[in-house]
Amino acid sequence: MNGNVNIDINKGIGTITFFHPQSNSLPGEILNLLAETITRAGNNEEVKVVVLKSEGDRAFCAGASFDELIAIEDFETGKTFFSGFAKVINAARKCPKLIIGRVQGKAVGGGVGLAGAVDYCLATKFASVKLSELAIGIGPFVVGPAVERKIGVSAMSQMAINATEWQSAEWAKEKGLYTEVYETVEEMDEAIQVLTDKLASSNPEAMELLKKIFWEGTEHWDNLLDERAGMSGKLVLSDFTRNAINKFKNK
Repeated sequence: MNGNVNIDINKGIGTITFFHPQSNSLPGEILNLLAETITRAGNNEEVKVVVLKSEGDRAFCAGASFDELIAIEDFETGKTFFSGFAKVINAARKCPKLIIGRVQGKAVGGGVGLAGAVDYCLATKFASVKLSELAIGIGPFVVGPAVERKIGVSAMSQMAINATEWQSAEWAKEKGLYTEVYETVEEMDEAIQVLTDKLASSNPEAMELLKKIFWEGTEHWDNLLDERAGMSGKLVLSDFTRNAINKFKNK
């Protein structure tokens, strides 16, 4: 796989870090590990607050693995792959701990979904965003609800329709995807440390209740995201989509 997901727990702060050599893309195995690690952190009494980050200083997350997308040959395999994104989003939604996102660089597709699924997201000025799914013949069906919940239907539609256009980190902040945008990684990391230190000493019960309030109205997402995974699993088999993915991959 040449990628990994790790968690480090220090003074109540559980830092989950994922990595893949292809710009931190998300093959199925990484998605499953992410979902499992988030769930474990939520159930671990040592963890008071969670930080979600990726390795490296360039791309935060390149989204779906093109190698896996092009290898899909039947509906069940396709649905299973896209269900991996559903598992991560639902794990973040159900986690009783607040999740702080750290976005150091560009986020594409599923990476934007991760930024939407956390409870509070900090980024650098280099963390531009793009929902590129339509450009490869599918759509941001699974990650869409998490993104729309943060930025609204209008901004989500703009990103989904104009699928080849990057939006700046400042745009993402204005729309509500990011809470703050920093000039450097060092400034962002310092702000995350200050925030998580405060949260780690806050009332766990109060934070859990706050999180439930933040996610009110999403109780049907298990079924919704499963349906959305089916949409993507069907579309990825079409000749149009397969040709588009090949063309995109060979650029």
